[in-house]
Amino acid sequence: MSSAPSGNRPVHLRLPYLGLALIGGTFGTAAREAITLIFPSADGIPWPIFAVNILGAFLLGLLLDALARMGPDAGRRRRLRILVGTGFMGGFTTYSALATDTASLLGEGDVGAGITYGLGTVLIGGLATWAGIVAATAWKGRAPEVPVRRTDNDVRGGGGK
Repeated sequence: MSSAPSGNRPVHLRLPYLGLALIGGTFGTAAREAITLIFPSADGIPWPIFAVNILGAFLLGLLLDALARMGPDAGRRRRLRILVGTGFMGGFTTYSALATDTASLLGEGDVGAGITYGLGTVLIGGLATWAGIVAATAWKGRAPEVPVRRTDNDVRGGGGK
């Protein structure tokens, strides 16, 4: 087995980044658990898990679009993406609980609720991600300006605004 220098390893296999994901995931999982303890399921529907997944999808769309608009995925932006995006949001959202809860609803004979819950979470989660991207765009105001190249006409006054 070859031990390649850490600089040659993919980012997701480098120890510092794994540590950031672990720390973020720990806090994300704790936040999700706190929400499910504070707000119990109602009428057999796991609303807290639904809310966590939708909120997480929105926040992930917001985060990733905002980071992408700030520049390349390097340095602090990369560390923030891994800590908050991969770690915290990965621990906060829970599609395994979504699958288990959907199967439980279906297994209990509540087919309509099971299908609505499972499919609704995925579809609304997709819309929430899109809304997060739109919110990041609105918050930023617009895409970063592309530098304008000056031409001879601009210098002579013929191509200005």
